[in-house]
Amino acid sequence: MKENIDRMEAKGDSKRRLLLHSCCGPCSTSVIERLSKEYDVTVLFFNPNITDEDEYKIRKEAQKQVLKHLDGIKLLDEEYEPKRFFEAVKGYEDAKEGQGRCSLCFKLRLEETAKIAKSEGFDIFATTLTVSPHKNYRVISSIGNKIADEYKIEYYDGNFKKQDGYKRSIDLSKEMNIYRQNYCGCEFSKWFK
Repeated sequence: MKENIDRMEAKGDSKRRLLLHSCCGPCSTSVIERLSKEYDVTVLFFNPNITDEDEYKIRKEAQKQVLKHLDGIKLLDEEYEPKRFFEAVKGYEDAKEGQGRCSLCFKLRLEETAKIAKSEGFDIFATTLTVSPHKNYRVISSIGNKIADEYKIEYYDGNFKKQDGYKRSIDLSKEMNIYRQNYCGCEFSKWFK
């Protein structure tokens, strides 16, 4: 922490740089609103779990639309690679929603976020996944903290659904007229819609 403060003072920055993995535009709204008060936020759209390419394009466009409403928030956009998701969850295709497959998907996305954050000189990384009432905060927190230890970078361990974060994300996405999906994105979760 002291090293980060010294680095900020040397550069004259008032905010630490945070790389925020975003699962989608609507979920990112309230999370960005909360984090940007304290951090210089850059959004990473890395979601190989969105296995339908048209759905992926719609969600990516919704993320860009959100950022047009929020001054100064940058976007890092990774390639569309659903093959990485299928490789990561191989053997868990029939798992119930919220079980082993989801944990592997969280790990895939958080690990990529940590790698990029570390290589690009960010101070900390986070994810919007915890804003959803359909995602298990404790599982995501455990994965994020393990990855942070492994990659030697700080993880912002926030349960963003607290303090009406999810409700706020709904309100903001309505105000911004942003597309809101009704499933996580992978073809397996469609069965549970």
